[in-house]
Amino acid sequence: MENTKKPYFPMFIDLTDKKVIVVGAGTIAKRRIRSLLSFTNHLVVIAPEVNKELKDLENQGLLKILRKKYDREDVYGADLVIAATNDAQTNNDIYSVCKCMGIPVNVCSDKRKCDFYFPGIALKDQVVVGVTASGSDHKKARWVIEQIRKIL
Repeated sequence: MENTKKPYFPMFIDLTDKKVIVVGAGTIAKRRIRSLLSFTNHLVVIAPEVNKELKDLENQGLLKILRKKYDREDVYGADLVIAATNDAQTNNDIYSVCKCMGIPVNVCSDKRKCDFYFPGIALKDQVVVGVTASGSDHKKARWVIEQIRKIL
């Protein structure tokens, strides 16, 4: 069996009633949060401080914010976790806990510590298209998703 790098397998998961946790509230975390809002009713953000955009989303009932530093117990019961803090040690701890508990995790700062990746998303009504260049050409993937959005 050859050990050549294969493209990523596209998989669609129903997150409607799944508990999704995002640890962090910076630029990357907010991008992930915006993507996830259309797909889950149980989005939890864990961060000591959040900006107005996230507070507004919380006020609209679209997500829950735990205004605190991350503790290991925070991910217990989660179905999916995004580690998007600016602290490598915290992200590594989140990764370790999730791996031990069998929770799929994405560490935004380290693609080797990701059980899944975020594609470019085009969404219209119930049609969802995800595009990735398997981590090799983000510009090309972004261009393709823009073309698909025009079509939709």
